[in-house]
Amino acid sequence: MIIYILFIFIGIIGLGYAVVKIHPTFGGKQSKEKMELFAQSPQYQKGKFINLNRNEWDTSFGSMLSMIREFLKSKVERKPRTPLSIVPYSPGIDRSNSARVTWFGHSAFMLEVEGKTILFDPMFGKAPTPFPIKNQRYSRKLPFKIEDLPAIDAVVLSHDHYDHLDYGSIMNMKEKVKQFITPLGVGSHLARWGIPEEKISEHDWWNEYTFEGLKLACTPARHFSGRGLADRNSTLWCSWVIIARDTKIYFSGDGGYGSHFKEIGEKYGPFDLTLMECGQYDVRWADIHMLPEETVQAHQDVKGKLLLPVHWGAFTLSLHAWHDPIERAVRAAEESGVEIATPRIGETVIVGEDQFPDLAWWRTESYRVFNDET
Repeated sequence: MIIYILFIFIGIIGLGYAVVKIHPTFGGKQSKEKMELFAQSPQYQKGKFINLNRNEWDTSFGSMLSMIREFLKSKVERKPRTPLSIVPYSPGIDRSNSARVTWFGHSAFMLEVEGKTILFDPMFGKAPTPFPIKNQRYSRKLPFKIEDLPAIDAVVLSHDHYDHLDYGSIMNMKEKVKQFITPLGVGSHLARWGIPEEKISEHDWWNEYTFEGLKLACTPARHFSGRGLADRNSTLWCSWVIIARDTKIYFSGDGGYGSHFKEIGEKYGPFDLTLMECGQYDVRWADIHMLPEETVQAHQDVKGKLLLPVHWGAFTLSLHAWHDPIERAVRAAEESGVEIATPRIGETVIVGEDQFPDLAWWRTESYRVFNDET
């Protein structure tokens, strides 16, 4: 009997290994030539990418047990009671020279500036998992159909996690995209998915790249990477600086709070708009996902004018209430005198204008006002 159980166990492990190796959603493996190139990066040590500051994540048995208990017993409203409403996306309605940023939920957003259309972290799938069987997206649908999107000059990626780099989304839009811009190593996933090497541009921290008149700088973040069972930190993660003729924008990507924000602010600030991670946090893993109060502080560190919190409003990836991130961020912004935009999913922010979306729409969506006990 024991031998049969052992055979079944080995079979399950073998099947899982084969799926990871064969199915394209898990992405590509780094070639020997690429790893030799990575070795020239200060961020690459002993075959892995590292952070400027060491990440601490409490994975003790007691911590894991407390999380399981909290997940099972907590009455926190982790997702909306009904699907979130959305604003239909209409590209290029505004004919002024101002830059436009449209948030699509979580960290996905479109930047339209100087005649260019640039899409960031386009996760448009049902769920941030390798095989999204159930629709976990709060809004259930997107503000657009992918086939109706305009031609995209560039897709810019911050790292390779499933909630930022989605296989199905890339496959459905890759023919529309002129260029893919990524941190080091992420291009291997795109190459496996059939995107030509000449359409992929990979960058290390502090590398500046000119794309059709726009300057993009790949800047540090405090996070990690990986899509499979054995590829943790085999690709780099980053934040992005976008500099146009009259506009400067900063996108934090994912990550914990750290000294890199002030360094970025000194080198590239001030910024007209920052899109800062705000969601999927917990004090037990604050080093890889900053708390909302730190989101506001990071915005100040990079010398931002208007703050647009992202990485919330689409999926449940943590234990907090789904509206907790934006409530805490708004409160911290008000206490610090920071201007904060709160667009609905699909709503556009015109960069540089005095008027911007600032309604507390999530309170209506959740049927109650947030309180400190949740």
